Amino acid sequence: MKRSLRRALWATGAVVALAVAAVPMTTASAAGSVTATFAKVQDWGTGHEGRVTVTNGTSSTVNGWRIEFTLPSGTSISSSWDADITRSGDRYVAVNKSWASTLAPGASFSWGYNGTGAYKAPVSCTINGGSCTGGGTPTTTAPTTAPPTTAPPTTAPPTTQPPTTPPPGGKKIVGYFAEWGVYARNYHVKNIHTSGSAAKLTHILYAFGNTTGGRCSIGDSYADYEKAYTAADSVDGVADTWDQPLRGSFNQLRKLKKMYPNLKVLWSFGGWTWSGGFTQAAQNPAAFADSCYSLVKDPRWADVFDGIDIDWEYPNACGLQCDSSGPNAFKNVVSALRSKFGSSFLVTAAITADGSNGGKIDATDYAGAANNLNWLMPMTYDYFGAFNAQGPTAPHSPLYSYAGIPQQGFWSDAAIQKLKSKGVPSSKLLLGVGFYGRGWTGVTQAAPGGSATGAAPGTYEAGIEDYKVLKNSCPATGTVGGTAYAKCGSNWWSYDTPSTIGGKMSYANSQGLGGAFFWELSGDTSNGELIGAIKGGLG
Repeated sequence: MKRSLRRALWATGAVVALAVAAVPMTTASAAGSVTATFAKVQDWGTGHEGRVTVTNGTSSTVNGWRIEFTLPSGTSISSSWDADITRSGDRYVAVNKSWASTLAPGASFSWGYNGTGAYKAPVSCTINGGSCTGGGTPTTTAPTTAPPTTAPPTTAPPTTQPPTTPPPGGKKIVGYFAEWGVYARNYHVKNIHTSGSAAKLTHILYAFGNTTGGRCSIGDSYADYEKAYTAADSVDGVADTWDQPLRGSFNQLRKLKKMYPNLKVLWSFGGWTWSGGFTQAAQNPAAFADSCYSLVKDPRWADVFDGIDIDWEYPNACGLQCDSSGPNAFKNVVSALRSKFGSSFLVTAAITADGSNGGKIDATDYAGAANNLNWLMPMTYDYFGAFNAQGPTAPHSPLYSYAGIPQQGFWSDAAIQKLKSKGVPSSKLLLGVGFYGRGWTGVTQAAPGGSATGAAPGTYEAGIEDYKVLKNSCPATGTVGGTAYAKCGSNWWSYDTPSTIGGKMSYANSQGLGGAFFWELSGDTSNGELIGAIKGGLG
């Protein structure tokens, strides 16, 4: 299994709390009612940010809410978070997410949106059939969930959002942020906020730190802590100054964490390109752990990171390079990190998802390392792709096997079951999802298993394209093995959709897994369509 080379190829102060101007439609004063209050958070003339608070003023639990409202001419919703929105002309319907359907007596829940034009309050509004200002009645079943809007957000500076409760049941939703995304991709920490993704994540993995020479070191100092952000690109709308002690993505992550106090950030080391240094690290794990501790705990950014993640591709096996340090090397490195960082610091690992007999999982004692890891992330994607230029075409992230799959053990369930059989607890395993597709060109057969002539064109790398592009350029036409595929002209692509992600999250729940993780944030739509499917599916 190969992991994307794009990781290497694409890279060539205090939060100011903005005033929240509460602008309810009218006073929500009726007793014993469910109400919805609209408020202006920020208005910059050509766009605005609004917040809607649903309050259960009754003595009974509300199991679901549905808000119908009309916006005045000249204003519209362009993106939203923490509610599902549909639109017909100036009329909107907002329905609770599946994970936010229940409101206890006296409880409130807020969702938000970005809009075009100046802020204007709705001219009419009902919640659960009654007036938004009082008179709505509790429903006993949740309303039907509407599909999310796909319109892009405005580019105005964001503002502070209220903290979001972690997913029910303690499920983890972990997303990679690629440090080189700030270049050609123009994806910054701010986008995690404006897309609504920050409110759904429990953890961010910042990728990647280097391991060259068996030591933890900076991956890209400019992106990490030197790049100066303008007000427009900054998380809180405040520009960096030339003399502040920390800039770059690290400072932006600090600002994001202040907005979302429940959000944790881990620094991930290694990856496909920089895993070679782990071989030397295994020769002296204590020295490696010391170097990582000194770097992660550097006073300039120590408050940014809540953990360290090891992405070794692959211990005692071959990735970009081959390692022969033995089956205990990974376990020894992890043990040294745990000893150095202590019990309260997060230590995690992204690992192989090769479930074949005698494959990469069998090469390393992952179960022996599990006691010192908070969780493990088998990379259940990149099983197949145009690195085999002639095919056969096959989905890169199948959940299950299917007739004609090119290689046995190359599907997600095979990896999960093998790891569980070796003694890795289900609750410490997260299921991996790719926010991108892999594709071939020169394909004549629509079904999987066809021949090809090479890699399909991609925006940044041949054979790879983001979901946000593929959903429009080559919409999915079929499913196989629990994931989706499509043939457009002579190009054949496979990728996950909100629907197939829902199936994968149902699988994760049925297996008692600890949650899900994904590579990587910039592949999602501007309103976080895929991460919304993960959060909704985990329940």
